[in-house]
Amino acid sequence: MIKAICQTITFLLLILPANAQDNLPELVRLVKPSAVAIETFGAKGEKLSRGSGFFIAADKIITNRHVIENANRVEIRLTSGKTFSSSGVVAIDGEGDLALLQVSIPSEQAVPSLSIERVAPQEGESIVVIGNPYGLEGSVSNGIVSAVRDIAGYGRIIQITAPISPGSSGSPVVNMRGEVIGIATLQASEGQSLNFAVPASRIANLKISSLQSFAALDADSRKNKRAAAERFYSQGLGVMSKDDYVRAISFFEKATQVDPDYAEAWYQAGFAYGMLGKHADALKSSRQAARIRPEWAEAEINIGASSFALGQFKDAETAYRLAAKMDASNAETQYALGLTLNKLSRPDEEILAFKRAVALKPDYAAAFEKLGSAYFRARRFSDALAAFEQFKILKGDAKAYNFVGETLFELGKFDESVDAFNTALGMNSDFVKAHYNLGRAYLKIDNQSAAIAQYEYLKNISAEWADKLYVLIYP
Repeated sequence: MIKAICQTITFLLLILPANAQDNLPELVRLVKPSAVAIETFGAKGEKLSRGSGFFIAADKIITNRHVIENANRVEIRLTSGKTFSSSGVVAIDGEGDLALLQVSIPSEQAVPSLSIERVAPQEGESIVVIGNPYGLEGSVSNGIVSAVRDIAGYGRIIQITAPISPGSSGSPVVNMRGEVIGIATLQASEGQSLNFAVPASRIANLKISSLQSFAALDADSRKNKRAAAERFYSQGLGVMSKDDYVRAISFFEKATQVDPDYAEAWYQAGFAYGMLGKHADALKSSRQAARIRPEWAEAEINIGASSFALGQFKDAETAYRLAAKMDASNAETQYALGLTLNKLSRPDEEILAFKRAVALKPDYAAAFEKLGSAYFRARRFSDALAAFEQFKILKGDAKAYNFVGETLFELGKFDESVDAFNTALGMNSDFVKAHYNLGRAYLKIDNQSAAIAQYEYLKNISAEWADKLYVLIYP
């Protein structure tokens, strides 16, 4: 019976047309029965909070962790009006603010579960939030995905324009195919609401354990410093997803005060300090994270970034090499190491780091640019040209063509360099260095009048570069 219902809703969702925005009422009709209202009660039977959730299996409901906080008993109410008690919790993701509840529903009243989309949504994608708070059951709001933010050391957070009303924490955020792309989260913090969505992919990563009663979970949480710290951590993530790093730091530091061994909170504090340019504070926090989790590559990357910003390049090199040893697949680490080795004037190792970066990530335009520049400084012009040609393919802007032109010039291919510089100027007519380069290339092919024309142009936009070209024209 339950399997048949799930198959039916899956089939119906699959056949929704591409312009499902025009069929929003039908989409809501199909998805709405899977959303539930949640009400929690204390040890003395007093009402504590209201929230929402949704079925991901016939006997399992996802909601926000904070919805069931301090609860002794939890009731689930279906859109049909039927109410059932949840027997407890089988999984918790404190940092993602998720809880997986167990509930037994008679087969004749079975509710279809929603399918989970593990791939991150596209920015601008249309979405619907179906909440089920008591007093306003089955509330629907729609909007778009306004941003998908990657937060280092955590993962992704989804920003949505659809409003989330109080009591709708834990609601499914679905795409136009009826697939869950996120879990709506509404947290009250310092008189403000943090409104965002936790990616649905975190549901798949939940680790199912033995059933735990709400009373037992509450008792453990009161004794467990980490549970309290995770609440501050989650709030910090919500604030940081909106680039409010100052407020985010206050939450992460509260988390570390509650639980000084919370490496992730130290890490995020370090990251936020770095974004604010407070690199000494960033370094201090990141080192705390690395002390607690010595095999964590991301913490070493933070240390490397802060050390680099402070001009402590040897320390930055050490940190980046440790990070690369822990995670050999990270192209960005090799890129950062290459930048550091440049500062330490070690060109051969710099080139090797950038080569490793592009080997790991063949479309890494910035790494090809730096690799080409390193080869150029080492006067390995053929290698530089190969790197810049790849940079040109990936980036295709005026700067890329200018780099190609400069390398062709050094290789004595002056006619080809003229073509490259002209292409660069066709993309950016005010590119001062390209005008200078074009002028000196014209001199090499004995076209002095064309070189003088570049000098005359430069006089109007850069006296310095005009003078540089003048001394070449009139030595």
